[in-house]
Amino acid sequence: MLNPPHHTRVRRAVGNVFDRKSLAEMKTSVERTTSRLLDHFEEELADGPADFCALVSEELPVITIGEWLQVPPADYALLRSLTHDQVYTQELFPTPSQLALSDESSRQLRQYFTALVKERRRKPGDDPVSAWLRVWDAQEPDREAADEAVYSLALFMVLAALETTSHVLSSAVRLLLEHPRQMNWLRVHPEQIPDAIDEVLRYDAPIHMISRVAPEDTDIAGVTVRKNEMVQLMVGAAHHDPNHFASPEVFDIRRRASHLSFGGGIHFCLGNALARMEADCLLTALLERLPGLRISAPPLWEPRVAFRRLITLPVVRV
Repeated sequence: MLNPPHHTRVRRAVGNVFDRKSLAEMKTSVERTTSRLLDHFEEELADGPADFCALVSEELPVITIGEWLQVPPADYALLRSLTHDQVYTQELFPTPSQLALSDESSRQLRQYFTALVKERRRKPGDDPVSAWLRVWDAQEPDREAADEAVYSLALFMVLAALETTSHVLSSAVRLLLEHPRQMNWLRVHPEQIPDAIDEVLRYDAPIHMISRVAPEDTDIAGVTVRKNEMVQLMVGAAHHDPNHFASPEVFDIRRRASHLSFGGGIHFCLGNALARMEADCLLTALLERLPGLRISAPPLWEPRVAFRRLITLPVVRV
């Protein structure tokens, strides 16, 4: 929601937190977590249908970002639940009850991450929050302002990482199970998993609506947008534009086409490489370990426009 110069300052303070070195260090942990989650998922499948969302796709992102931020594992479930409720405020037409849920979750998240920043200031370590405090202290003489900036970053990382990545994981598995021939082909050609992930991101983006604020007066397709006016980019519609994609309604993992799921320009998603890595680790392990899966009942969706979310994805092994 920021434009330069404020955006530039904040983005620079974050740095390239998910560079190749950092991702390589995280990958071992993500693979280990994926294996453990699939162990449990496989155990549940032995007794009948198992919910992939609850057992895998909701768990992997919160464990990954929780370990990275070095927050207690006992808090993972709370952060996941609060995130689910907080994003209602970013919907097009939230109901009063949804806004109330969002307000309460925002209050609790502020309380949680304000306390986290205070704790890391009192006892700094090698975690991202401590690193951000050092960066902001070096450029911001007002300690309260520095703490507020770091609080916002920590909160943003959790909100951005959980809801969206969970959807990418669940949507990838759903779409592949709905297209078994493509899933079998991918099992034989695992090197094509990155392309398959991109097609998932195009076909069913985790965020279907992205907000941008105009930095200056401009015209878009004959429509005048004034400085500081907000524009809603309907990503889901753009990804199914027949003028840009051949047969956009067809899910095709061999398709190679650009998409807007990670935004673009100066606002390109900070955690895009981490989300891709989690999806790659999960699909690689799933294709190797669990052949013969099928969806056992219609998936349930959260009735939202902006942030897509599968609530349940019941799966059986045949």
